[in-house]
Amino acid sequence: MMNQATEQPNGLAAAALLAAGIGCFVMGLITSLSEAIKAFGDALNWYNPVGALTGKTLIAILAWGVAWAILAGMWKNRPMDMGKKLKTTYILIGLGLLGTFPEFFDLL
Repeated sequence: MMNQATEQPNGLAAAALLAAGIGCFVMGLITSLSEAIKAFGDALNWYNPVGALTGKTLIAILAWGVAWAILAGMWKNRPMDMGKKLKTTYILIGLGLLGTFPEFFDLL
């Protein structure tokens, strides 16, 4: 009898990683847009003592949660290529971080 290796489902972990990257990317995108478009930045001011950070943060958290729920539902019992998911997550985190730097969004 041959011993066959079976791949373990790791879709939930892949979903969590990629959702974190999506949340970071959305935070960077929202930050850049709010600095580039004054009306958009003003619309994100949901609580005056905190300013637009309230809207930026809540939208990023919402994007993370929705992405995690959707991806977890799609990938729950599947084996995933973690290398690709991790690379994509790193790219999204990097882009999100870039979007929060004043030197970047001042270019817009």
